[in-house]
This record gives sequence, structure tokens and C-alpha cells, in this order.
Amino acid sequence: MKILLTGGAGYIGSHTAIALREAGFEPVVLDNFANSHPVVMERLAHITGQPFQLEQGDVLDTPWLEGVLRRHRPIGVVHFAGDKAVGESVALPLKYFHNNIGGAVSLLRAMETVAADDPAVAPTLVFSSSATVYGDPATVPITEDFPRSHTNPYGHSKLVIEDMLTALCAARPVWRVGTLRYFNPVGAHPSGLIGEDPAGIPNNLMPYVAQVAVGQREHLNVYGNDYATPDGTGVRDYIHVQDLAAGHVAALKALLGRGESFTVNLGTGRGHSVLDVVRAFEQASGRPVPYRIAPRRAGDVAQCWADPALAMRLLGWQARHTLDEMCADAWRWQSGNPNGYRS
Repeated sequence: MKILLTGGAGYIGSHTAIALREAGFEPVVLDNFANSHPVVMERLAHITGQPFQLEQGDVLDTPWLEGVLRRHRPIGVVHFAGDKAVGESVALPLKYFHNNIGGAVSLLRAMETVAADDPAVAPTLVFSSSATVYGDPATVPITEDFPRSHTNPYGHSKLVIEDMLTALCAARPVWRVGTLRYFNPVGAHPSGLIGEDPAGIPNNLMPYVAQVAVGQREHLNVYGNDYATPDGTGVRDYIHVQDLAAGHVAALKALLGRGESFTVNLGTGRGHSVLDVVRAFEQASGRPVPYRIAPRRAGDVAQCWADPALAMRLLGWQARHTLDEMCADAWRWQSGNPNGYRS
């Protein structure tokens, strides 16, 4: 029951590793720690009471990946590894095309090669995609059949990988692929031992708000207050990382059971503005979160939230945590680890 998690020490990967172990799987974490920290492995062991297997290396190294697959013979792979900051992708597009698209090609080639030699290694993959593949949607909520586009290189990289997977499944029907289009993951494990730990200045809203509340940063920059939304700030579908992790378990079970590929949204079906999040975090933390209005950021859209009904129908999954719970768990992590894993 081994499951290989590329980028498994990262924010979403680490929470999914716990959820998989609790569901009876044996997660194998693969990471190069470019966007994560080795201490995560110790914390995962502490939370679950047993160590996790680690393979330290880069998904761009195809021969090494083949060796990992041959050693562990996983019944499925969850592909998290990649870069994920919208703003950085606009500034450094080649980095995103190389790491995200190149990493996916490397993984798929390795899985294809090993599966051809070893029938026990079925080409079963859960892919960490993103709602950014919907570009700037004409309406909300967003269903899976909406037109796809992109407004930044990060979203473009996810869209290209989705197209590669579609072509691969058409050419090789033995492949089983679950594509999960995340909306905005936030929160942390209720233990407060693992959470989101961005390197440098956070690109995402919740960790930035948390760092302001804990006193690491003076104020939050709110990028634009003139959008066509109720309070002028951007509206997003924030989903608790614990719910997201449960979605990966449900996706793997569906692929291993029915064997049919699918694409689903993972979101709550409800949008919250930047200022909604600020107010909820102030309530959860008991701390002020001062903010300043700044110009809009390149690549951002006004509003984006999911219609998650298909995930409920296909996977029996739905998000359960509220925004208040997301903020409370994020604050427990941030207040207990003011400098993240380097505390």
C-alpha cells in the first residue's frame, strides 16, 4: 500500500502524508527541500508515532526517480513537487516552465518506464493542479467544464501538465489519473506542529496575515481595492489544508477502486474577500492586522470560487472546515512557530 509523494515534505504534501497514513496507506516522502525543511520529517513522526520513509532528491532526475520507483513499487503517486507563487512566476517564467513542466515530464517518463517492466507498479497518479487553470473566469462559481486559460506562467504550467496527462491517458488507457484543481489552501494541522512556512516574503495571503499578527511584519499589503467585489478586494475560495489532504485520500481510493480518470475542483464553494480574512484572523488571534492598500498585482483576478459538487458525486468528498477554523489553526501554527521550521 505504498504511495509516493513528490514534494511530500511541503505544505500540502506533509498534511497529505498524515492523512494517507491514517487511512492505512504507507506514504513515501520524496523531496529535495528546495521549498520545505527537513525538520518536517521529525514532526510527521511525532504526530503519527512512527517514522516516514524519505527519498531525498529532485524530480528532474529521471534515472534517480526510476530507481526510487523500483525500490518502493508504489501502487500510486501523488505529484506535489513544483513552484507555486503567482507573482514569482510572472517575474521568473522560465523557472516555472523548467521545474513544473520539466518535473512532470520526468516523473511521467519514470513511471512509464518502470510500469512497463514491473506490472505491480501501476501508473496511477494524483496530480496537484490549480484553479489558476480557469484564468479570469467570466462567472462564479466555477465548474470543471469552464473554459481554461491562464493569466500567469504558474497557471500556464499547470494547464500544460493537464493537457499532457489528457494526451497520455488517451494514448495509454492503462494510466489512471486524478487531477485535483485546488482553490486556496490555508490553515494548519491542529497539533500546531506543521503548517505553511514560505521562504522569504509570503506570496499567499494567509501566511502574510499570520506574520503580521505575530509581529514579524508591520502591515499587510492589500493588492487592489477597486475590484468588482463587495468590498473591492479580491475574493477567493479558501480551503483548509486538512480538507485538501482528505481530498487526496478520496482521490486515490477512487482511482484504485474504479480505475477511471477524473478531474475535480477541491474548494468550499464559498468566496471570502481579503478583508474578510483579515477580520477573521484578528478574531482568531486577538491581534490587530494593520493593512495598506497597494496597486493590483500582475496575474491576479477579481474573484474565484468553486462549485465542488462533482467531487462530492465522484469521491464522496466535501470541505468541512470554516474560515474561522482555518484562521484558528493557522494562528496556532504561527504563534507556536513564529519563524516557521527555523524557530
